[in-house]
This record gives sequence, C-alpha cells and structure tokens, in this order.
Amino acid sequence: MNNESSFSRLRQKAGVSIDEVSAQLGYSTSTIYRWERGEIEPKAAVFRALETIINLTPKEESNTGKIAFNFIDLFAGIGGLRIGFQAIGGHCAFTSEWDKYAKETYAANFRDNHEVAGDIREFSESPGKIPSHDVLLAGFPCQPFSIAGVSKKNALGRPHGFLCDTQGTLFFDTAQIIAYHRPAAFVLENVKNLKSHDGGRTFRTIMNVLENELGYNVQTRVISSEHWVPQKRERIFIVGFREPTDFNLNSLELPESAASPKLGSILDPHQVVDPKYTLTPKLWDYLQGYKAKHTAKGNGFGFSLFGPEDVARTLSARYYKDGSEILIDQPGPRPRRLTPTECARLMGFERGGRSWKIPVSDTQAYRQFGNAVVVPVVEFLADAMKPYIESALSISRGVAEGQMPEIGAERRLISVNG
Repeated sequence: MNNESSFSRLRQKAGVSIDEVSAQLGYSTSTIYRWERGEIEPKAAVFRALETIINLTPKEESNTGKIAFNFIDLFAGIGGLRIGFQAIGGHCAFTSEWDKYAKETYAANFRDNHEVAGDIREFSESPGKIPSHDVLLAGFPCQPFSIAGVSKKNALGRPHGFLCDTQGTLFFDTAQIIAYHRPAAFVLENVKNLKSHDGGRTFRTIMNVLENELGYNVQTRVISSEHWVPQKRERIFIVGFREPTDFNLNSLELPESAASPKLGSILDPHQVVDPKYTLTPKLWDYLQGYKAKHTAKGNGFGFSLFGPEDVARTLSARYYKDGSEILIDQPGPRPRRLTPTECARLMGFERGGRSWKIPVSDTQAYRQFGNAVVVPVVEFLADAMKPYIESALSISRGVAEGQMPEIGAERRLISVNG
C-alpha cells in the first residue's frame, strides 16, 4: 500500500474535503485525520457513504455532452490542460500527478470516477497500464539532459535515441508513452525558457525525439496569457500530430490586446477581503528596504505593486512566501496579497460562470496556481485544434472525413474503467 490510506483515496475520488466529511457524517476532524493517515480504519458505513457520493455524482463530460475522443492528462497539476480539451468533446481516461495536495484539488473539481495515479515512471515502464487514448496532454517539468547535445552525436555519426538522450528525465517518460500508444495528437506545455534551457540543448533534444524519432509533425509557439487574463504569463506550447495536417499554430490570431482585461476584473471589493492577506508591518518594511537596496545598485529586484487598471506580472509558485511579485494596492498603510480565489480568477479557473473548489491550505493553493496553466489559453488552443483532431480520428478509424467518429464498445469500456 502507498502512503495514502484507502479512506483517503476514496475521499479524494468522491471529491469531498475532510471538513465536508466531518459535517456530513458527524465525526470529528481529528478522527477523520486518523483515518486519512491510516492509523485507524473507519466503519464500513463510512466507505458506503463515500461510494454513494461517487455513484450519485455525474461523470464529467464536454460542453456538448458527447464524448468525441479520449485523452490522458500527465503531470496534471490541478487540471488546467484538461479543462480546455474536455470542453471540445474529450473524455479524460487517465490522470497522473504525484503531488498529494494537487491530487486533492484535482479530485475535488473533476468527479469522473477514475483514481488519480501517482508517479508517472511506474506507467512509462509499463505503458500498457495506461488506457488507449487519442490525445496526450502533458505539462512535463523542464530538466537538463546529461548528453552533450544531439548535434554533436550527429556530427560524430553516432546512433542516438531518446532512450539514451533523455534517460532519467520526465520527458523520457512522456516519450515512452507516446511511442507505445501513438496518439493522434499531443499537447505539451512548459515555461518559455525551455527553448534556452541548458544552452538550448534541452529543446533541441526534445524536438529531435518528437520529430525524427517518434515521427510526429510538431509545431511550437510561445503564447502570453494577457490576451485573456490580467497577467503577463508566457508559456511554450508544443503541438504534435501523428499525420500531416493543415493546422498552423503560429498563424492563430490571438484576441486584440486593446481588449485585454485589467486586475479590477478579478479583484474582490476591499471591504470583503480578509485582513490576513494584508502584509504585516515587519514584512512590508523588509520588502521596501530590500527594493531600496537593489534600486541603489541599479537592479530591478523587489516587490511590484498593482492597482485595478494594471496587468500583473507572472504568478509564481513562491507566491506564498511574501507575495512580492503581485502586491495589491489598497486603502491603508500596507498592500495585500491576492487571495486564493483571486488567483483562481487570475489563472482563468474561475471564469465565465465556472466555479473552482479550493480544498487545500492557502500555501498549497498559491503553489498550485503558480504552477498551473492559464485555462483560457488552453481553451483557445483546444478550440483551434478541434477540427484537426476530428479529421485525424476520422481518417484513423476509417470513417468518412468530417463525420464525428463513434467510439467503439471496447474503447468505451476502457474509458469507463480507466
């Protein structure tokens, strides 16, 4: 058994928090935490209650209500990539995320009756454990590779392959799964600096693997989120199709910058924000002194203060430490951090009537949003890819082009059990 108790796994699958279990079942939170840690086993009635919640919860589907294709969500975080592809008709057949707090948030917001898997390396070693799928999504971490570079191997005439080029990295695990399942398309997401990471060798190796070794038609583009949300956040998207298509990632027209939203659109009114988000006098003095010291040296280090008509800097995973990259000006002597709910709006998780549950602490919520993708950027990309995914699946399934393929009974069974 892994570190999670059977109760904890079932609770996360039901998408309920510890406080909700306490309120609904009448047990103290201290008892529930003991169940959570596996110190004691709850009564059978507790498991039956959680099973009932799962069975009564409708399966997450697309906006159209029709499952058009299956996808998997690797390095899923809290599910930002999933939202966009679910909206165009996709059904998530498999999810992998190792962080236990991210898994808790994911389970609270996607109640689709498949358990969130942990370490992806277990599945890259045996990719057959992953259900068959049409599209692969992955926000894999950026890691350095140990080789001197693909170009050097080419110059020396030495054979190379991703098994030796990327061994021991999480991209290697992603490549293993793509090689085994051969999905019709994939979308990989990473930080903008992936292209310059390790002197550019990381990116060159990734592209060599995807294009030359796995044989995919691959395009890349850095897209900034400020067209959709009041935040300048640039991320690289790597899109691959197994078969040639007319899809052109770089020709996609982004929304006009003049219509970009400002921070006031995601901020709570001052009078409703909990005072705990206002900086303490000690922290505010420290940040001002730190900025003054570096300004005197000609450096740009320090805090950034924003008002309702501004567009924020990039929200980072370290935001929980002091909030210095995005401080909100407010009446009174000191600024404040964004609240976790405001972060959910800033990242597009709460948008257009969509709500987002935050079952974790503020610290974990800040980390999760700082590591996430901006959801409307993914929705834009998924919507642009939709007709090309449909066409690719029609061809591969031997159906007339332009007709949405019906998923066969065997694939449907895999999706339900995945």
